[in-house]
Amino acid sequence: MSDVFADLVGQDEAVVELRRAAAAAAAVLRAGAAALVAAGPVSRDASAADDAVTGAVDPSTGMTHAWIFTGPPGSGRSVAARAFAAALQCVHGTGCGECPGCHTTMGGTNADVRMVVPEGLSIGVGEMRALVLRAASTPSGGRWQVVVIEDADRLTEAAGNALLKAIEEPPPRTVFLLCAPSTHPDDISVTIRSRCRVVPLRQPPADAVAEVLVRRDGIALDVAQWAAAAAQGHVGRARRLARDPEARKRREAVLAVPRRLTGVGAAFDAASALIEAAEAEAEASVTEADATERAALETALGAGGTGRGAAGAMRGAAGQLKELEKRQKSRATRAQRDALDRALVDLAGFYRDALTMALSAPVAPVHTDTAALAGAGAQKWDAEGSLRRLEAVLACRAAIEANVKPRIAVEAMMLALWKG
Repeated sequence: MSDVFADLVGQDEAVVELRRAAAAAAAVLRAGAAALVAAGPVSRDASAADDAVTGAVDPSTGMTHAWIFTGPPGSGRSVAARAFAAALQCVHGTGCGECPGCHTTMGGTNADVRMVVPEGLSIGVGEMRALVLRAASTPSGGRWQVVVIEDADRLTEAAGNALLKAIEEPPPRTVFLLCAPSTHPDDISVTIRSRCRVVPLRQPPADAVAEVLVRRDGIALDVAQWAAAAAQGHVGRARRLARDPEARKRREAVLAVPRRLTGVGAAFDAASALIEAAEAEAEASVTEADATERAALETALGAGGTGRGAAGAMRGAAGQLKELEKRQKSRATRAQRDALDRALVDLAGFYRDALTMALSAPVAPVHTDTAALAGAGAQKWDAEGSLRRLEAVLACRAAIEANVKPRIAVEAMMLALWKG
């Protein structure tokens, strides 16, 4: 690893801003240390060190204590946040990728960097309060406490209020990095937004995604170019398509949907197949983690032990096991919705191709392998019919995001696609 920002694809402007902020943060620490030395040995304790750092912060520098990374799915919001966290822990303040601070942060083992990755549908107030409390402690490595919250749009109202209090009165050496699709009030509260610096990320161009797949993952150029176009700029999905045959089969099944919509019965069958495929994909992704978590908890609670104490401990463990099952069920629901959303994005790409062909727009198709089918659809439906079908897919995504039952939303979408 030569640079912590190397995997942030197609975000040159954001990288420049984050490098400048990391350099300013390093300068703040150096100025704080110099002020502490000048104060003499009597003042050399943790609180005095924090005061020195606070006094060294200049509002005109590129550094601040709270950030929001926004952008469409696959733009690299969490990648940018983790890379910036590594740059803040870098002993050189540049994100060199070589020092212990960079290595431990990128590897997920830095004691002063906490990653909050929601496993369920939301981030609760209890989790956020515990995190804020821990984040107020002095950094063990002498630099910054960094809290990275992926999918900050999943904060409950109470969790958002707990976070807001911490951002309004931040500890001297704590930095909050939030990731959200946008700064719309539906994604992040206006009050939190007003206290953060926003780093907007864009959808990476397909050629930049293909380049990183070739360079980092050793994928053949033609495969990387196809996967980058099919994933519509989503780096993680492009990697899965390029390397996972099962992911390619699921995509092919989704893109076969337009051919299957020959009547009402076929529309409901297609909806069932799409839902079942998403459920199967989600189950495959969480089964191993669920089993490992349950085994670890049971072992911690004394499962397999002998004697009076072990039996009593397991009898009292029912509540903890039930709580674990609740969390795992929430994670499975989230995984199902994510898998279904990926399928809907692929389907939207197909109808987008049909629309651009109907309009004779000079743009490349998203799905090159189904371009002939999209062209046939464009001739049959014309531009207006293609647009209505594309809008039906996007409406389905919006309905599921608004907590409409996925099966109901998908069935309504399939009927709309069939009717045109």
